[in-house]
Amino acid sequence: MPNEPLVIAAVMVGGYLLGSTPFGVISMKLAGAGDPREIGSGNIGATNVLRSGRKDLALLTLLGDGGKGALAVLGAYLLTRGAPDATRHMMVALAAGSAFLGHLFPVFLRFKGGKGVSTFFGTLLAASFPVGAAAAATWLVTAALFRISSLAALTAAALAPIFALFVFQSPHALVTLTLFMGALIYVRHQDNLRRILKGEEPRIGGARKPADPPAGAP
Repeated sequence: MPNEPLVIAAVMVGGYLLGSTPFGVISMKLAGAGDPREIGSGNIGATNVLRSGRKDLALLTLLGDGGKGALAVLGAYLLTRGAPDATRHMMVALAAGSAFLGHLFPVFLRFKGGKGVSTFFGTLLAASFPVGAAAAATWLVTAALFRISSLAALTAAALAPIFALFVFQSPHALVTLTLFMGALIYVRHQDNLRRILKGEEPRIGGARKPADPPAGAP
């Protein structure tokens, strides 16, 4: 592929900047609903935006955070038209991983971002729809059974590499991407994981207790 170093730089920088776009903050401020970093867990993602009482803004945040990951993947596909499959897979993984890092460490918010769950699903659905759909189904089933959003996310993140490697026999680049994003999701959910083990994690639809500690990085 001609100009491969330039294409690599483009997909990584473009993916990171897309990922850095904080849809939760933007949607709430434009709607005059405050700042998600000042309510609930302080997180910029859809789950915390929902704590503002605005389901519409939470949905916009969910779609935006997922869509920016999908858009980064689409850009990588377009830039690598005609390239060998192995090269395209690598570029897609780089774009997706960069978008994911952008959400976690956004340059526009002084590198204090979210936990990456929506962007995780958006990138997976675009990079490999079967793997992304299986991970999303895992989230839905776990959330329905236990009513704990963070547990559903952690379960989906743990099973995504298994889906990619053993169920759908995905390219190595995609398997590596699922491992990379899954590991970072666990790092970002350390506080949630401790509360899950103690039986103290808030349930979907339940109010967060005032005495609860912050749910993780803002």
